[in-house]
Parts: sequence; structure tokens; C-alpha cells
Amino acid sequence: MTDPAELSATELLAAYRDRTLSPVEATRAVLDRIEAVDGTLHAYCLVDADGALTAAEASEERWRRRTPLGAADGVPTAIKDMLLTRGWPTLRGSHAIDPAGPWEEDAPAVARLREHGAVLVGKTTTPEMAWKGVTDSPLTGVTRNPWAPDRTPGGSSGGSAAAVAAGLAPWSIGTDGGGSIRIPAAFTGTFGLKPTYGRVPIYPASPFGTLAHAGPMTRTVADAALLLDIVSGPDPRDWSASAPPAESFVDALEHGVAGLRVAYSPTLGFASPDSEVRAAVDRAAAVLAGLGARVEEVDPGFDDPVEAFACLWYSGAAKVMAGYDAATMAGVDPGLAQICAEGAAYSALDYLDATALRMALGVRMGLFHQAYDLLLTPAVPIPAFEAGREVPPELGESRWMRWTPYTYPFNLTQQPAASVPCGFTGDGLPIGLQVVGARHADALVLAACRAYEQAAPWPRLAPVDGLRQPA
Repeated sequence: MTDPAELSATELLAAYRDRTLSPVEATRAVLDRIEAVDGTLHAYCLVDADGALTAAEASEERWRRRTPLGAADGVPTAIKDMLLTRGWPTLRGSHAIDPAGPWEEDAPAVARLREHGAVLVGKTTTPEMAWKGVTDSPLTGVTRNPWAPDRTPGGSSGGSAAAVAAGLAPWSIGTDGGGSIRIPAAFTGTFGLKPTYGRVPIYPASPFGTLAHAGPMTRTVADAALLLDIVSGPDPRDWSASAPPAESFVDALEHGVAGLRVAYSPTLGFASPDSEVRAAVDRAAAVLAGLGARVEEVDPGFDDPVEAFACLWYSGAAKVMAGYDAATMAGVDPGLAQICAEGAAYSALDYLDATALRMALGVRMGLFHQAYDLLLTPAVPIPAFEAGREVPPELGESRWMRWTPYTYPFNLTQQPAASVPCGFTGDGLPIGLQVVGARHADALVLAACRAYEQAAPWPRLAPVDGLRQPA
């Protein structure tokens, strides 16, 4: 019999419906696996086993009566520790936040999951205030990659990605301000979608402003579509949230890619992917062409917007930490402290110049998508590197954006973008394909990813039985 911890959310729900599995059995399997391997991975910073089992028992009774609460009833669920969760502290990887709370509110996505009967298992790790593309913090230490525990799972949603990849939850909600869903999805062989900005309401508003998105992190595209259906519900606390979607993302999954105009840009005109990454993404583009997409190698035609992104990102970091005294700041991640100082030095005109470049980039991509339905790129140009580092050693002293040039441009433009597993390096490290759509084309991105998944299925789980302690 398959271990319930290895099933997708969609498979779990089907098993609950036909009574071959119960939510209690599934939740216990997940908790057992957390107990067995999370001492190595550090994917969770909080696990509420008693609360999860109580919720699972209530779900089991609803399924016994054939009255499930909603579309996620009984599914064990992990929440990134950037999202408010009623009754649990949300510490954001920082000693600066008082665990005493009070913790009386759910973030919108968490509220929707709770309304649909999800079993909330715990909170997953994040770098301090989600500031970088790897996952380690002064509060929770170093989070590790299930495929190779000496390597990073990426970040900032690295705890969620590691949990999903290792079977410590079938799905999770992550956040993405510059790649924080897609980077760890690529590094851990999981699926992650950054939806169009506003598709998933956010509260409280992020200090990083309209760069910040929330979205699904899963092992299958079908699970991501289901989760997006659930968390796209409106919330009056987010003034910038979109109207409810006109169509279910699950219902649109099987539309395929035949006839779609697809641009493939292996470099975006300014990046240099690793040779193994390039080869894997080349093959993935060929798979979509074989499914009937009209794939053309073409760059979208913009320069690296890293300086504009850094201005907006560092200014947001400075706002995050504004008001903390010198003693508190002495205990934060040194890299975070550095970018806070840089962010505080930007002027209002600098910020407006960065915003103007952002708007121009959005115009360019809007016009680009008049000619092409989708854009394919590598998700990350390199495989996962040593855990506990912000950048690979060969890059020297630099910030995390230097090694992830494919992700942050599409936070600036607010477009939907997903990372799909598309192969492995010779060392067995996952590689991700990024699929980008026009704003509000989330359903199209999901359908293309589903078509690719069916044609080139990927391993569902990292080989957790072989986890080794890092040297």
C-alpha cells in the first residue's frame, strides 16, 4: 500500500470519497514523516501535531457523514511562516518578533483553507523577513534540500518546498517577491506558481509592496490548480485584490498547448545558464513543440532590471525593519541589515525612477504577449548549491539576485510564472523550467504546465529514505 504521505492532495481527496483512506490516517502519516526526517531538513519551524489530529478527526467525521466542509477537507497543509495563522505565532524567521502575539487573525489564504476544511499541520521556515533566495535565519537555522541535504532548497519559501518534496505535506502556501516560490520549486523538483499579482489576496500588505505574491507549492499541477481555486477567494482586507476568477482553474487544466504561440528565451538576452540547465530546458521546450505548440527561440528584448528591482526590494527591507532599535538590529541576519542600510539611503526620486522602469517593462511584456501566448525560460540558471550560503562560492561577495536573473523581472511585471520540474543534473539535482504568461493568464500557464507534466512526468518525491546528515 502506498504511504499516504506520498499521495497528492487530489489523490487524498479521492481516497476520502471512496473511504479507502481517512484524514486521520493521512495526517498521522505526514506527522510520522516529519518526525523521521525533519530533524535533518528543518522544513518546519512549528508543528502542531495535536491540533492537526483534532482537525483530522473532525474532517473524518464529516467525510463519514458525506458532508465535507469544502474542497480541501482533510488535506494536511503547510503554511509558510510569513502568513498570519490564528493561534500560532508568525515569527518570519526573526528574533525581532515577539512570540507572545496576540495571534488572532488568519491571512486571507489561510482563512480560505480553513473554511475548506484543510488540516493545518504547521509553519514552514523562511529566511528572516523573506529577504533572500535561500532559507536560513538566525531564528531557525539552515533549511536543507531533500534531494541533497548539503544543498539549499532555495528560498524564501524553502521550508515549504522542502516539506512538499519530502512528503511532509502534499501542498503549501508560499510567497514570492522576487522568485521565492519558483526558486525553491526548481531546486527541489516540485511545482510552484506565482499567480498574477492580486489573484491571491494578501493581508497584512507586504512592505515589499506590489512585488509580493502568494501562491501554491505542490507536487502536481492539478493540486496547484485546486489550491489556487481555494485561495483566490476575495478578502476585503486587500485593497488590491482581483475580482474572483471567471472560471475554475481545475476546469481549465486540460486545454493543452496545441496552436499556442510560445517564445523560448534561454538567456532573456542577459543571463548565462549552466550547460546542464540549458540542455534540460531545451528538451522541455521541444516537448511542448511536440505537443503542438508553435515554439520559437526569441528574447523579449529588455535589459536586466536588477538595479530597479534592488531599489524597490531594499527599500521594502528598510521599511520592514524600520523602528527596531540598534540592539535588535545587531541580532538580525547581517545580509538583511546591509540591504536595510542601502534601502534607507534611496531617495523618493530613486524609488520613482525604479517604478518608471518597472512600468516600462510591463508595457514591453504586455506587447510581447500580443505576439506570444507564453514565454519559456530556465527557472534558475544553476542547480542548488551549498546550504547556508546566500550565493555560490564562485560568485564571491554579491547578493542573491545575481544568480536568479529569470525570476525577479516577472515580479516587476506582476505576471503569472511557474516553475515546472524538467530534469536533473548529472549529480541528481533537480532543474526547473519557467513558464510565464500575460497578466491574468494564470489558467493558460497551468494548462501548459499540465500538458508538459503529462508528456514528461517527474518524480513525485525526493528519496527521503536516503537522507544523509551533512558533513
